[in-house]
Amino acid sequence: MAENGKKWYVVRAISGKERKLRDYIEDEIERMGLSEYVSKVLIPTEKIYQIRNGKKVSKERSFFPGYILIEAELKGEVPHVIRNINGIIGFLGAEKGGEPLPLRQSEVNRILGKVDELAESEEELNIPYIVGETVKVIDGPFNGFSGSIEKINEEKKKLEVMVKIFGRKQPLELSFLQVEKES
Repeated sequence: MAENGKKWYVVRAISGKERKLRDYIEDEIERMGLSEYVSKVLIPTEKIYQIRNGKKVSKERSFFPGYILIEAELKGEVPHVIRNINGIIGFLGAEKGGEPLPLRQSEVNRILGKVDELAESEEELNIPYIVGETVKVIDGPFNGFSGSIEKINEEKKKLEVMVKIFGRKQPLELSFLQVEKES
């Protein structure tokens, strides 16, 4: 993975601006003619699913907010160019203002493995509920009602929830995404 001295480094960035800064870093490196020293600029992300207005919406969320991974050989102007991009706080290192410390190969493998794993299992939802647990309905005609879980259907990703309506318990079949755990 580390061809001719390239190592993975972590750059601290303003949280929420990682994508914009990644593009900016890539453009700046290209413009300065330093592409041979920087091979990858990566933001580890994961896909999450939410329900908005009754529709299932997928959204990418940064796995390490405020951090960008860069595979580079820090020679000459490269660290200076990256540090001076507006929105970049600096490299992660042993001490403030010190030399950037590269990630260990085991850390790189773990982070990149997690990114690949999340990309493959994009539709895979874990079963975060257990029978008897109290949940709140967040979508549909019974929005705002609370009830306890009676059954869990993992294949269909549905729950049977007992909700008290007009003083009587009523079973409702709801999707995993239509409920949330009560705090």
